Amino acid sequence: MKTNLPTVVLICHEGDRLDSEGLASWLAGTMNLAGLIVISDKGRRLWTAARRELRRVGWLGFLDVVAYRMFARLRLRAAENAWKAQQITALKALYPSNLAGVPRVVVANPNNDAARDFLNSVRPDFVIARCKFILKPEIFSLARVGAFALHPGICPEYRNAHGCFWALVKRDLDRVGMTLLKIDKGIDTGPVYLQAGCSIDEINETHTVIQYRVVIENLNAITETLIDLFNGKNVAPIPTAGRKSAVWGQPRLTDYLRWKKAAKANATRIPAVS
Repeated sequence: MKTNLPTVVLICHEGDRLDSEGLASWLAGTMNLAGLIVISDKGRRLWTAARRELRRVGWLGFLDVVAYRMFARLRLRAAENAWKAQQITALKALYPSNLAGVPRVVVANPNNDAARDFLNSVRPDFVIARCKFILKPEIFSLARVGAFALHPGICPEYRNAHGCFWALVKRDLDRVGMTLLKIDKGIDTGPVYLQAGCSIDEINETHTVIQYRVVIENLNAITETLIDLFNGKNVAPIPTAGRKSAVWGQPRLTDYLRWKKAAKANATRIPAVS
């Protein structure tokens, strides 16, 4: 174990290798990765999310969501998976680590007893949440310094899991980025310690690629911020009072196509959040 570095537990989904292997390698290479909580919910969360989205947007909007998922599966997924595989290889090369020796527990829900017992046994300094679950206080409070989300979106304007998508659709290009925030009881409402972005290619990249890139390309800044917090430095949260706040839903096909049309019409602009 590396001395004078924080211990960290990563919460991620079983099917997301870019998190469970790529970001896990980053954490193991820059801190002490003490464990992984891997979520394998066998599709149960998908049904919960579907019911929530149906209540949010009604049947017509829900069909638009389903249409996007079918379109993404047929037209986008192969290229996205190839890109993800390249990123996993690059991260493993940059942060060579033996993840096989890292303790892990597989759970259906990161708020269950198995996850709590695992965290109690490790007592990490940090929990890094890369999951589509709202963590309960009895889980996020077990990290000594705190539990943090690497949120793909600028908060508080773009809360929930698809912030980059909606910023792109709304042509709010200065807010296509990521937020490092400390988890509290709300949905992406905790103190914000870092917001950053990167140059993007709206025409050739999907929003899925973009929302991973805004995290991956800011790993050094994320590491520095977390280390400073671990060392007790006075890291002041970014003021967010008075800013608009909204929780956004699932991507829709009509909005995706509208985004791409607008991107082609304004191809000269490549934003970079700083």
